[in-house]
Amino acid sequence: MDQPVSPDTGKPDYRSTLNLPDTPFPMRGDLPKREPQWIQTWNEEGLYQRLRLARVGAPKFVLHDGPPYANGQIHMGHAVNKILKDMIVKARQLAGFDAAYIPGWDCHGLPIENAIEKQFGRKLPRDEMQAKSRAYAAAQIDQQRADFKRLGVLGDWDHPYKTMDFVNEAAEIRAFKRVIERGFVYRGLKPVYWCFDCGSSLAEFEIEYADKKSQTLDVAFEANDAAALATAFGLAALPDAAKPAFAVIWTTTAWTLPANQALNLNPDIEYALVDTPRGYLVLASSLVTDCLSRYGLEGNVVATVPGKALGGLAFRHPLYDVDAGYRRLSPVYLADYATADDGTGIVHSSPAYGVDDFNSCVAHGMAYEDILNPVQGDGSYAPDFPLFGGQNIWKAVPQIIERLRDAGRLMATHTITHSYPHCWRHKVPVIYRAAAQWFIRMDEGEGVFTKDKAPKTLRQMALDAIEHTSFYPENGKARLHDMIANRPDWCISRQRSWGVPIPFFLHKDSGELHPRTMDILDVAAEMVEQGGIEAWSKASAADILARVGCEADAAHYTKSTDILEVWFDSGTTHTTVLMGSHAGAGHAEGPQADLYLEGHDQHRGWFHSSLLTSCAMYGRAPYKGLLTHGFTVDSQGRKMSKSLGNGIDPLQTCNKLGAEIIRLWVAASDYSGDIAGDDKILARVVDGYRRIRNTLRFLLANTSDFDPARHAVPLSQMFELDRWALAHAQSLQSVILAHYDKYEFHPVVAKLQVYCSEDLGAFYLDVLKDRLYTTAPDSLARRSAQTALWHITQGMLRWMAPFLSFTSEEAWALVGNSESIFTATYWQWPEQPDAAPMLEQWARIRAVRETVNKDIEALREQGKIGASLQAEVDLYAPPAVHELLARLQDDLRFVLITSRATLHQGDGELRIAVSPTTHLKCERCWHWRDDVGADPAHPGLCGRCVSNLFGAGEPRHIA
Repeated sequence: MDQPVSPDTGKPDYRSTLNLPDTPFPMRGDLPKREPQWIQTWNEEGLYQRLRLARVGAPKFVLHDGPPYANGQIHMGHAVNKILKDMIVKARQLAGFDAAYIPGWDCHGLPIENAIEKQFGRKLPRDEMQAKSRAYAAAQIDQQRADFKRLGVLGDWDHPYKTMDFVNEAAEIRAFKRVIERGFVYRGLKPVYWCFDCGSSLAEFEIEYADKKSQTLDVAFEANDAAALATAFGLAALPDAAKPAFAVIWTTTAWTLPANQALNLNPDIEYALVDTPRGYLVLASSLVTDCLSRYGLEGNVVATVPGKALGGLAFRHPLYDVDAGYRRLSPVYLADYATADDGTGIVHSSPAYGVDDFNSCVAHGMAYEDILNPVQGDGSYAPDFPLFGGQNIWKAVPQIIERLRDAGRLMATHTITHSYPHCWRHKVPVIYRAAAQWFIRMDEGEGVFTKDKAPKTLRQMALDAIEHTSFYPENGKARLHDMIANRPDWCISRQRSWGVPIPFFLHKDSGELHPRTMDILDVAAEMVEQGGIEAWSKASAADILARVGCEADAAHYTKSTDILEVWFDSGTTHTTVLMGSHAGAGHAEGPQADLYLEGHDQHRGWFHSSLLTSCAMYGRAPYKGLLTHGFTVDSQGRKMSKSLGNGIDPLQTCNKLGAEIIRLWVAASDYSGDIAGDDKILARVVDGYRRIRNTLRFLLANTSDFDPARHAVPLSQMFELDRWALAHAQSLQSVILAHYDKYEFHPVVAKLQVYCSEDLGAFYLDVLKDRLYTTAPDSLARRSAQTALWHITQGMLRWMAPFLSFTSEEAWALVGNSESIFTATYWQWPEQPDAAPMLEQWARIRAVRETVNKDIEALREQGKIGASLQAEVDLYAPPAVHELLARLQDDLRFVLITSRATLHQGDGELRIAVSPTTHLKCERCWHWRDDVGADPAHPGLCGRCVSNLFGAGEPRHIA
């Protein structure tokens, strides 16, 4: 060929003879602008449906979506959750599974009712509340759906599941019927958590604990029969008959004292009768000193007995002499839950407001109808309640204290801060409050209308199911196990409007269920399937009972207005969705998903309710695996919140940096703990993204003229360094896929970044540039390198696709053989029998190269050279190293990226001598060689460039 000449200068133009990189894949991602365009294209082309068609007949992988609540804009916690799910589904899709993703929403419940009440008032008719709630939830879903799609989450967004869909509401009633048939549902009066803001009962997993200030009270209950008390202590009489005698209790819930009905003592604790100026006091012996100090009293112990000696004694209510409404006695019951850990060792019992109190009183014969329950659902005492009627219980505390003080029954009071149960939604203190509710039984007992009784208790089945569940991370197993092992029966009824009805009819006199209840449940499901929960609400008792041939019973039965609590809604989606509205999304063998994935708080929420309902219905867990992630926190470890102003808005971040940066941040974070993020952390993620993108751009740019069908070099003819690159990438892929199998992403991101920066950028691609740029375009040397780069590109795009989905699809458009990378599967690498020894040999060669680079860098710091090509290297190698390097022959200098590399026989340790070159620089390849200008026709070129341009090409065989 003729020597190229620049038309501008008339001098040789050797740059035009190089195979310089070229690609339409831009260096800048311009993500905020381009991502919405890709999303629009995915929607218009029906990408999700095409992915499903690509996996017809493939084994299924089911990640069942835990439904976010249809209320409010999404926050970064939502983003983390959805992106994690999306990455797992995509990783399984690439592994060859039919990995469907059906997004869902939780639509019923109190937050939506509250939103409607704030807008329209609290006195809305039930029908109107339901209609407005349904419309509100639908609007919220539309907004959240758009936001989730903006994050690059692929799913069946046109056909999500919603718990308020008629078919799902009906399926939930049928699921409830199945739980009844299995013998787990009963009606009972017992204290349940009650939130005044909710105006309803709460489940155990709707409770969180927070600090609360309370008044502690030591209160004296006067003995009704002083002589009987003396006898119980083994005395003929009290030493001073003029002194009164009291049992003293200690409590932090002053508001419960007006409803006191008993005292509880531990039968095995020793109690003392203490003589003080205020009278004789009954106290736990071990607490006498502390109590007297608290009361500011001196005292002497007169006698001691175990608590069992005091059972059956009676004491007067502390307001006995203040108002006739309190002229009642509190009997002493013996109970193990009374301890001497603090207080006085005596527990006052208001059975309507404490589980232990309730159980003790009922066990000692107290009838349900005799239990005092003056606190109303709104937090106030009943209007006719003596002394405190109509008052809010929290505001009444100062008056209760004052009344006790005036009556001479207050021994001491102090303010403390203690951990106290609060409503998960409203963040306000809750109380225990006795109410007739519907429960799911955890242990042995009789249910209503049992037809197919389960062989084990629900607690036993749930604990067994946990043993057959995989946990990610593993510590979730102990947490869920402890919650199930210690939880009480599940209160499933709520006194609200916006929810799936408990379609019962109760006899007006006896309170018994209608004998055709199971048939009524079927009717209710049919009605709701046709017209939603509104159809049931609007129908009269006569109309409904007529459908089971019992219209005449309408006069004797009351139609229940209770609804199933919202955790039963989401907790039964394993059936209502996977076996119902989206039956094709589940496994054929039944409603069991491969994975449930939510924040670790869902051990007490969705994981919990789903486990109980599935075990009640099917005797097994609804999931094979449970994955939990932490909360989003700032760099100081504080949970992101609006009040602190430390949150990161996902949509603002999408508009500023791109969703791809959020996705990479999520993938790079160890989600097993809390996930830290702020502007500085995201800036580092941006840097990491650029490194990956630039590496990908290099791969694409150097294979732009490569057609694998025409140019791919057979493995047997490829250069050894290129074969090493394939073997190394294959080895890395096996590690990456092992992480994906365990749903681990941050090690993948870390390894990918190291691969791009060190294995490729600092070694393989660095060595390869000379061969790619300077050898003949269609030479074996260049095509071998391109073959390796093409394989690496195919593999690397698949590794990064689960988290860098936009970027992978963008690159796939240039190199892929299908419409989406997610219709492909993980790359199949050429098998190399000698891969293991070759990887070991090149690991040793790289170690030598790193040593040489350190010596070259020292020379550069001294100002003696610039680029490494200005260096010449002599290596004095011991036999084993000499044998390793001698194979490379002249290719050693290309591996070291020096203009000369000479290998010498040496003894002992490897010795390296680096010196500046004294030769001329080739104008084309920039190597400094002694043959530059050897060809008079090309005075600026070295011999190999002359050969590559005008001859047969330079001889290279390894690197």
